Amino acid sequence: MRTILLGPQRRPTLGSLGLPGPFATVTAGWQEREPDDGELVSLLGGQAVNLALYARWLDVQERDPEYAAGSRALADALAELTEEYQLRLDYALQAVYALQRRTSGPALAEAVAAVRSLDTWQLSRVNEVRGEFFDRLRPHDRPVIASHRSAVAAVLGSAAALIVAGGHVGVLAEVLHLFNVAAALDSPVIAWSAGAMALTDRIVLFGDRSAHGPGHPEVYGSGLSVIRDVVLLPHARARLLLDDAPRMAVFAQRFAPASCVLLEAGTRLELASDGGVLPAGARVLAEDGHVTALSEAA
Repeated sequence: MRTILLGPQRRPTLGSLGLPGPFATVTAGWQEREPDDGELVSLLGGQAVNLALYARWLDVQERDPEYAAGSRALADALAELTEEYQLRLDYALQAVYALQRRTSGPALAEAVAAVRSLDTWQLSRVNEVRGEFFDRLRPHDRPVIASHRSAVAAVLGSAAALIVAGGHVGVLAEVLHLFNVAAALDSPVIAWSAGAMALTDRIVLFGDRSAHGPGHPEVYGSGLSVIRDVVLLPHARARLLLDDAPRMAVFAQRFAPASCVLLEAGTRLELASDGGVLPAGARVLAEDGHVTALSEAA
């Protein structure tokens, strides 16, 4: 499947792609502002149909009380799981950074490996809990959800491409899964920011510049898995301490062999059909903590 990843669209470059329509669009990450897509529609030459996934999600919550109650229970279970993970991650990474200041030997490598194991465990548990939820409530057997899935599939079936905008990555991942977008997708996908993150097999949240100081990058869950073996980093320069090579080295080593890819303004990356091969020139975090073009990476 052809996939094009763009940098943030505050100064839009989408209109310069020259792709033919019609388009299906996802602006669910904007939540209540989902319908405010006039600029996006204009950039697409007026040939766009919004899948309205957030509005569909609200409709499911209202018309299927059993599913809504299950969703709330799932959210509570995932929040508890995340709190435990964050606590363990804090101690594990403090150990990594302390060792990093003293040595580059086996003890440091083992400490990073322990963090990698914790990340793997978290992703597995999140996917397991979500899988149990879907097995129990079986969305495809629920009339309200099945009706929305059918409508979404019909729009995607006539679209020349799917456009996924940014916003709240958790909301995007939720609605893309609920309405089974991956199963109905047979056309190119263009996405940016959180929309691009929601296409991956591992969503990583990050932010080094909060008011409370640098936070730990953490595994959130799985997106559509249209793109594999990459960790996408929108607004990387603004959100990460890229000049702190030791810190960035830990970041890159945690998620290797996946490539940690910067998505900055003006970025355009077209991926191979298998969703995992990045083009030469893609800017990534190398395992020494420096930003480099992919062709230059060791």
